[in-house]
Amino acid sequence: MEALIEWARGPFFWAALTFMVLGLLRHLAITLWDIFRVLRRAGDKNMPYKQIATNTVKWLFPIDKVGNRFVLSMTSVCFHIAVILVPIFLAGHIALWKRGTSLSWPALPNLASDILTIIAVISAVAIVIQRSMAKASRGLSRFQDYALPLIIAIPFATGFLVMHPQWNPFPFNVMFLLHVVSANVVLILVPLTKISHCVLLPLTQLVSEVAWHFPENAGSKVGVALGKEGEPI
Repeated sequence: MEALIEWARGPFFWAALTFMVLGLLRHLAITLWDIFRVLRRAGDKNMPYKQIATNTVKWLFPIDKVGNRFVLSMTSVCFHIAVILVPIFLAGHIALWKRGTSLSWPALPNLASDILTIIAVISAVAIVIQRSMAKASRGLSRFQDYALPLIIAIPFATGFLVMHPQWNPFPFNVMFLLHVVSANVVLILVPLTKISHCVLLPLTQLVSEVAWHFPENAGSKVGVALGKEGEPI
C-alpha cells in the first residue's frame, strides 16, 4: 500500500499535472489564435472592450439572476470558488509543494478550508439535483454535466476524511490513496472535459463578441448572400 501511495503522489501526480497544464495551454493558445485571426480579418476592428469586461464580470458573478436560475447560479458560484481555493490554498497541499519544490505561499485557516471543502461537496450534489429537476437545464445536459460535479467532489470528500480521521470509517491508507488517485484523475479530466472552462471562462464574452461582431451594414450584405434581402428582419 505504501508503495502504491508513493507512486500516486509521485510519478502519477506529476504526469497528471503536466498533462493538465499542457492541455490547458493548448486550449488557451487555440482560442487566442482564433480570436486574433478573426479580428485581423474583421472589417470593423472597433470592439466594445469596456462592455465585454462588464459582461465578463456579470458572467463570473451572476448576482442579477432571478427565480430558480438564481439558486442554480449561486450554487455554481459557490462550487467554483470552493474547488479553486481549497486545492491551491490548503495548508497540507502547500506543505507538500514546499517539500518538493521549495515553493510556498499563504494558506487558508484550517476552519476556512473545512468549510469550503464541505461547500464543494454539498454544492456538487446540489448542482446535479438542480440540473436534473429543471426542465430547461435537463434538456441541454449531457452525461458529463451530471458526472463531473460528482467526480470532482470525490477528492474533496476523501480529503476531508483524511484530515479528520476521527470521522473516517475506513483505513487511513485506503482513504489517502483514494484521495490522491481521484485528485489525479480530476487533473487529467480538466483539459479533456468542460472543466477546461476554468481557464477559458474569462475569454467567453470576448469570443462571443468576436464571433457576432459584424461591421456596419453587414446585415444587408448577409441578406443579399442568403437571397433574403427583400424580407423584413
